[in-house]
Amino acid sequence: MSAIIDNAPYTAFHRRLALACSGGPLLDGYILSVVGVALIGMTPELGLSTAEVSLIGAAALVGMFVGGAVFGVLTDRVGREVMYTADLLVIAACSVGSFFVTDVWAIVALRFVLGMAIAADYPIATSLLAEWLPIKHRGRLLGKQIIAWYAGSVLAYGVGYLFLRLGGNGSWRWLLASSAVLCLFFLVVRRGSPESPLWLAQHGREREAVALVRRHLGREVSAAELRDGPAEGGERLDAGSLRVLFSPAYRRRTLFCGLFFLCQVAPLFAMLTFGPAILGSFGMPGGTVMDTLGTGLISLVFLLGCYPALRAIDRHGRRPTIIWSFALMIVPLVLLGLWPTAPALLALGALCAYAFLCGGPNVLDWTYPNELFPTSVRATAVGFATSVSRIGAAVGTYLLPVALTGVGIGPTMLLAAGLTAVGLLVSWRWAEETRGIGLREAAEATAHPGGPRSQPPQPPQPEQPGQPARDGLALSGRRG
Repeated sequence: MSAIIDNAPYTAFHRRLALACSGGPLLDGYILSVVGVALIGMTPELGLSTAEVSLIGAAALVGMFVGGAVFGVLTDRVGREVMYTADLLVIAACSVGSFFVTDVWAIVALRFVLGMAIAADYPIATSLLAEWLPIKHRGRLLGKQIIAWYAGSVLAYGVGYLFLRLGGNGSWRWLLASSAVLCLFFLVVRRGSPESPLWLAQHGREREAVALVRRHLGREVSAAELRDGPAEGGERLDAGSLRVLFSPAYRRRTLFCGLFFLCQVAPLFAMLTFGPAILGSFGMPGGTVMDTLGTGLISLVFLLGCYPALRAIDRHGRRPTIIWSFALMIVPLVLLGLWPTAPALLALGALCAYAFLCGGPNVLDWTYPNELFPTSVRATAVGFATSVSRIGAAVGTYLLPVALTGVGIGPTMLLAAGLTAVGLLVSWRWAEETRGIGLREAAEATAHPGGPRSQPPQPPQPEQPGQPARDGLALSGRRG
């Protein structure tokens, strides 16, 4: 990646682009959360069975699995800007269409398409953002995209509570359609957003790429500086190729990004979806307030936990942050698993501790796949990791109520702890350090051919005054 972009000053252009790119995650959090509130009124009005309720809940996740895999590849082949507006138009249309549904299959179909469009936005928007950001701000602003997800979730439960209080259970149609308002807002914000200069340069459109850098950053740059590699040859031929992700050069990174994302998201989605049921197992009261504001509170704690993690990935590095976060996330889950009769307030505190500690993997969900892969397959990698994570989300969401009924709350929490431990092992073995490294250097598969060494990570330590900042590679336990 060009040193001009890597070292560019942070300006209003970057702030607006970061806001525009946050639209997809915010809509994802809103749409996946608001349906849980809408089901309160939808279930009796349409006479839904338990199986139909589960089908509606899973439809968007299945759509995201398909959409992430398909549209990540397409984004690398046809460009970021082409897809940047189309997906929001599809989300708006499906949201409005949800107002008029009369049977369960119409809802399932619309939710499936919504999931595809939402998943399409992740590789589109995060790749575009990563390819414009200077090194100093890349980790923070990519990490903030997940904060938008939780903001959307909190907003959904707050809006849902107001709709139920003011409009009653029959307001569920308006709830499902309300996401169209957010789509319109982000369509306005995204107006005029430029294509990625790196993608343009990789596809033989060097003059356009150079002109965009001049216009938005006020700097002169050559086409050669914007290319990850030569314009002709493998870089262009392999654009959007899943084969590249599973080539010997990138296979380890592909498995790492997908597996750590899955191990984090499976318990997370289950807790967000069935938070009231989990707390009910420990004696907390249920009802509309717990199903809306109570679950919104859990989402808020997830959101707050992202802020110290954002500071940690830039101050101490990506690798130690994700490893220590996964390790600490296991503690409250094991506590609840070994003490299934814990007082309700202690259980609530343990779940909030888990939600807060989850910030490390959260802020790296889209940071790592954007940094570890070259321009030609960057969106493909983000889309693939998103698809794998939604497998975990769907399985976790489906199995948690079954586990609560079949084996009880204690073993269920221990199963969640075990999956989190797998995330820890994957991160310990495969997490790389990309702090302070340009996109081109971070994506070079030959930079660290043996993977991270087995040296245990050191706990994050504050830098002492007068000492030079420690290099990100040193923090990873590896030398270049």
